[in-house]
Amino acid sequence: PELSEEPPAEMVKMTKSKTFQAYLPNCHRTYSCIHCRAHLANHDELISKASGFFRDLMHYFLTKMSFQGSQGRAYLFNSVVNVGCGPAEERVLLTGLHAVADIYCENCKTTLGWKYEHAFESSQKYKEGKFIIELAHMIKDNGWE
Repeated sequence: PELSEEPPAEMVKMTKSKTFQAYLPNCHRTYSCIHCRAHLANHDELISKASGFFRDLMHYFLTKMSFQGSQGRAYLFNSVVNVGCGPAEERVLLTGLHAVADIYCENCKTTLGWKYEHAFESSQKYKEGKFIIELAHMIKDNGWE
């Protein structure tokens, strides 16, 4: 029989693979998008379990035109991966005036939280360039046991 370079059609299984922009090392505890499992952040990048940011989170959702309600607590991160950023807009949050931009998962396009672009109050400057992600949109991966 002749050798064929291609497998018979009945043996070809077509699958749609997901390609993320960045994969975080398996040796670190990570947070992933609960909707598509794209990596979002390394646990080492976690600044705060944002109980203090809950007020900003609540105020943010209460002032959004398309009210969806708060999903609960959120975490503040130094850096994230596989996340896109919308345009910045000024919002008066309970901790003061901030320029924030919605952030979303690059893979599934789910809105995850926001990025603090600029804080107008000197006591809030530490938030600039940091990211808030709601726990409702994250799952813990790699070594949390």
